[in-house]
Amino acid sequence: MKERGASSKAAKAEAAAAVAEAEPRPWHHMPDGTFRNPPGCASRGQGRMRHAGPFFLEMLKMGARKVEVPEGHVVPRHEAVRDLQAHTKTDADFLTWLGHASFLIRVGGLTVLTDPYLTTFAGPAGLGPRRYVKSGVPISALPPIDLLIVSHNHYDHLDERALARLPHKHRMTVIVPLRLAKFFRDRGFPNVVELDWHERYETRGVTVTALPVVHWSRRSGFDTNRTLWAGFALKSEAHHIFFGGDSGYGPIFSDIGDAYGPFDTALLGIGAYEPRVMMKASHATPEEAVQMGRDLKARRIVGMHWGTVLLTVEPPFEPPERFLKAADEQGYEPENAWIMRIGETRPLAGTWPSNI
Repeated sequence: MKERGASSKAAKAEAAAAVAEAEPRPWHHMPDGTFRNPPGCASRGQGRMRHAGPFFLEMLKMGARKVEVPEGHVVPRHEAVRDLQAHTKTDADFLTWLGHASFLIRVGGLTVLTDPYLTTFAGPAGLGPRRYVKSGVPISALPPIDLLIVSHNHYDHLDERALARLPHKHRMTVIVPLRLAKFFRDRGFPNVVELDWHERYETRGVTVTALPVVHWSRRSGFDTNRTLWAGFALKSEAHHIFFGGDSGYGPIFSDIGDAYGPFDTALLGIGAYEPRVMMKASHATPEEAVQMGRDLKARRIVGMHWGTVLLTVEPPFEPPERFLKAADEQGYEPENAWIMRIGETRPLAGTWPSNI
């Protein structure tokens, strides 16, 4: 009987393998089990190594510098907490920028937390770049989270220390790209959904769809591109949001706009873009971010991934100036190109005064 059972299992395995071979592998799934970017995107290997040494030397120098934070860049914490609490008492959709790519989003009655880099260092064990401004709202003051969405495994997006401090892990659903579920389950999150590009998850009238972006993944020196990266569309009856995670520019955004657009609001990275030869395949310039918005058919664009931590060598407060200038040149009304203050909450319905 054991031999018959073993033979049956082997036959099923062979049949499954045959089916897998017959089905075409998606472009971004490599034969060795790693992932790659959509077609037509820049490669991280193009000229990268020639510039790596000078780049890291410059970053070491910058790490010792004090960043002068302009007045008004950060909402005082007591005001940020007060305003957030006022919005959570209503049924209205809103957006709170916690810094970098971390937002609280109320959409369709759900509270969503994205890429919660909320502690000090973007690296393991107190190493790596250090934030020069705190999270806009302390972890202890966050409202109950329904959906935790993480775009990829880099330390400035997947903050293990922040995850450990998040309360009520059992009540939230975590949505991540392929092969990141185990990371969260091992850290006490029982409800985890893994999505490949173009797969979706629906709950309580909100649809979350994982979408291609131009980036990469690595958590250690030995796992490059072993887990997937993604942007996400969040769609309710009243609002359609694109959260870009972390991305360079590429023709994929026009494809997304045609297939999934239009979007009401697009949250797009505008920082960490210099030197271009190294960052082109990972991070968009402010001008490219605006073009992303146009490609996505987004009515409103919001700049993120800047003003929080030094990751590259451009002046830290250059991105918003270039972003607003490019938005104006590409036809966005001033009230639809948002540069938020860290800790600021804005309603998603209606209009908002100009940033200029």
